[in-house]
Amino acid sequence: MEIATIRQRLRELGAKPEHEQRILRDWVQSQSHDRGRRRPQDYLPQSVRSGLPALDAELQGIVRLISCEQAEEGAARLLVALADDQTVESVLLPRDGVCVSSQVGCAVGCQFCMTGRSGLLRQLTSGEIVAQVVLARTMRIVKKVVFMGMGEPAHNLDNVIEAIELLGIEGNIGHKNLVFSTVGDPRVVDRLLQAKVQPALALSLHTTKPALRNILLPRAPKMSPQELVDAGERYSRITAYPVQYQWTLMEGINDGDDEIDALVDLLKGKYAVLNMIPYNTIPDLAFKRPTWEHARTLAARLHERGVLTKLRDSAAQEVDGGCGQLRARAVAGDTRNIAIHAA
Repeated sequence: MEIATIRQRLRELGAKPEHEQRILRDWVQSQSHDRGRRRPQDYLPQSVRSGLPALDAELQGIVRLISCEQAEEGAARLLVALADDQTVESVLLPRDGVCVSSQVGCAVGCQFCMTGRSGLLRQLTSGEIVAQVVLARTMRIVKKVVFMGMGEPAHNLDNVIEAIELLGIEGNIGHKNLVFSTVGDPRVVDRLLQAKVQPALALSLHTTKPALRNILLPRAPKMSPQELVDAGERYSRITAYPVQYQWTLMEGINDGDDEIDALVDLLKGKYAVLNMIPYNTIPDLAFKRPTWEHARTLAARLHERGVLTKLRDSAAQEVDGGCGQLRARAVAGDTRNIAIHAA
């Protein structure tokens, strides 16, 4: 269900803009309609009150939790079913965050990612994207939403922007705590700058070498690393907020001195932060996770040479939580280590 469809349904029931705003706010914040001093009978027309239970039931049924794998330090990976029984993954992050999916599968085909191996199955609606946040809010406080789960947000731009606007306006989430992550697309910067809510931007860099980037991200738009950084720098200067560059660190692939030197040339002086994330191992792929000590040394070298670098660990590493792995195991019928929460 699209957010626009929900709004239309409310208007057909006789809701005025202030009623629509309150009902959507209650949904996206996972709160009761009768919270506070005012009850629905005090502020909603009878026609809206009569139709609201059915609409609430539909909203509650947009997604459902199939399983939850707990990890250390407050992270948990959720397998979430949609109304058509397709599944996506969300991740509860430490420090009140949630990572949500924007597609079932992905068309980019990143060679080191499980999600891309299935190809794109379908787009998520804006309602399905927001419903992942609503589900997370039934489990814990959510103050930050990152669009880094399954799928490429730039390939589902209209729905992702619609979801971001609802989360940023009615969802009580700070605009820079909404993080739009993309492999890079020439359309993204202009569209986000035109949006009512301008989120933080994260760009998947992974290498400074154009030829290697084409191998690692075979169906990404043909933007060179330099073009990607140029677009990011433009967005960061206009929005007055640093761009995050994502660097999945893979042993023997992008952890050499040549990459470090090129990263300094590319990012020094830019309004940016480099998020270096050691690869989350997938057993049947050739890519390897470097040691934490090696990753820490590389991050320190970059920082010393003027590139603000944060070394991060991908959530749920110890439960094989790389994006797409939980869904792949479920599709294959492997339910090891999965705690079932709902049928």
